[in-house]
Amino acid sequence: MRKQESRVEENSSRRRNLEKTESELTLVEAALYVTGRPLDLNDLCSVLRTRSKNKTRELAKKLMKKYAERNTALEILELKDERYVLQLKTRFTPRVKRLVKKPLLTAGPLRTLAYIAYRQPVSQKRVAEIRGGHAYSHIRQLKEMELVVGEKRGRSTTLRTTGYFADYFGLASELSTMKRELKKYFQKEITFRNK
Repeated sequence: MRKQESRVEENSSRRRNLEKTESELTLVEAALYVTGRPLDLNDLCSVLRTRSKNKTRELAKKLMKKYAERNTALEILELKDERYVLQLKTRFTPRVKRLVKKPLLTAGPLRTLAYIAYRQPVSQKRVAEIRGGHAYSHIRQLKEMELVVGEKRGRSTTLRTTGYFADYFGLASELSTMKRELKKYFQKEITFRNK
């Protein structure tokens, strides 16, 4: 009789643990979905209300594995510095990007961002000289979106892109590699538009 009670209690405990794990995986998934940007372990720990980075890391990896096993258009990737992102698989982007109603940026701010990314670190004054006085509102928007940061140096501000910029556009975070990737992309665009 005691063995049977022990088994029942053990099965019940196992079931509670599985339910708790599933609930935690759902929370990680919800956090990644709702932010639409990479989250680090500290962010995920706060959502899970735990201090255990090991537990959070295990949950994120378990969720990554679940997504990898599914036949779905979404994937979870682990980025540098133990950050995780839920995103559309790149092979689906060309087919669905026209359905996006609101672009991340309009043409003006996007050109300003491209200039900053390619010339960084670059002074805010230089950006305004090249892009015009409207560049200041573009820069403000880019800072609010966390794509660009400004660093005060005396009376001038030096601009550079953020890690979020690199992640969002799928570029290398190392500056010289990023610039090579941008140059290659710009050359393709120019060739494509000239055809």
